[in-house]
Amino acid sequence: MEHQKTYHSQTRMTKNGMITIEGPLSSEQLRKYHFHEDLTAFRPASKQFEAVLDIADFPEGRIIIARIQDTIIGYVTYLHADPLERWSTFQMDDLIVLGAIEVIPDYRGAKIGSGLLEVSMMDDFMENYIIISTEYYWHWDLDKTNLSVWQYRKVMEKMMAAGGLSPAPTDDPEIISHPANCLMVRIGKNVPESSIEQFDKLRFLQRHRYRTMRGGF
Repeated sequence: MEHQKTYHSQTRMTKNGMITIEGPLSSEQLRKYHFHEDLTAFRPASKQFEAVLDIADFPEGRIIIARIQDTIIGYVTYLHADPLERWSTFQMDDLIVLGAIEVIPDYRGAKIGSGLLEVSMMDDFMENYIIISTEYYWHWDLDKTNLSVWQYRKVMEKMMAAGGLSPAPTDDPEIISHPANCLMVRIGKNVPESSIEQFDKLRFLQRHRYRTMRGGF
């Protein structure tokens, strides 16, 4: 599968000024901007920017950013699942993971996250992918937002819906370890039925493996 990327952008006014949301961007394009020091949800900002730069140049990798002038204040990443993760079991070329989405605290509540997802889906090639996001409550910024687990889950669902992702059942042990965790999924309209069937097996991998061991019964 030849991964294609088409640039799109939008602007929106916030109380802190005009924001540009754009992408996918290459590492060369990203290096023209400053990565805000408050983008620390996953690791120190400098280290996270290095990771984002790496993903940008993967064949399937996509980075969409939100910026104010030359400062990146939010981003979302898409890439294939890590080889050690469950979601890479069948090495599906048309399955990509929404790996990270982050917006600095000063711009939360301005629907920047939703904007990042909306711009992501402007590229028609996204219709060739099954897109997933694994949501774990222990990754959520509950302290700074003062939201309960369930309030945060509701916010996450609403934001993901802007990109067409919705909750889907799975038997993944980490996800089912807490009722607030969830798998979010978007299946593009060009995804073949064979890939959808394979993804259904992947979502219920424990059941699939059990049936295989039992000879298909």
